[in-house]
Amino acid sequence: MSAVVSPRMIVKETVVPAPRAAVWEAWTTREGIRTFLAPEARVELRFRGPFEIHFDRDAPAGSQGSEGMTILSYLPEEMLSFTWNNPPELAEIRHETTFVVVQFMAVSPGETRVKLTHLGWPEGAIWDRSFAYFDRAWGVVMDRLRRRFIDGPFGWRANG
Repeated sequence: MSAVVSPRMIVKETVVPAPRAAVWEAWTTREGIRTFLAPEARVELRFRGPFEIHFDRDAPAGSQGSEGMTILSYLPEEMLSFTWNNPPELAEIRHETTFVVVQFMAVSPGETRVKLTHLGWPEGAIWDRSFAYFDRAWGVVMDRLRRRFIDGPFGWRANG
């Protein structure tokens, strides 16, 4: 049975006080991801390269984050798209994927507008829960991204 995908989407935007190249690096490298998004990551900037973000290093394999997710496309310093799975607490749809597009637009030499769009949402109550979860989560991520360039890299706790 295939799910019907709705036109709904999550859109989050922020202006980051950093040059576009620096913000691009934050999203597209292991080192950059670790400064604002998660304590560990495996990122290879290439078509179908891994985009695995490990939020909980102590969780069992397969439940640490976005294991198995991949880069769909990119335009250097302009756009990154990747597949995205559901959190472990939504086990019924954990391995179903949606996709995310992150756009990078220079506002000035030292400021970058970042627009994140999360798409590909099927219909159904469990997907409504996923949508609500990520609507909150991406807001936190975008705030952390902005704060990373104001206050410095995020300090992860020892257990992730």
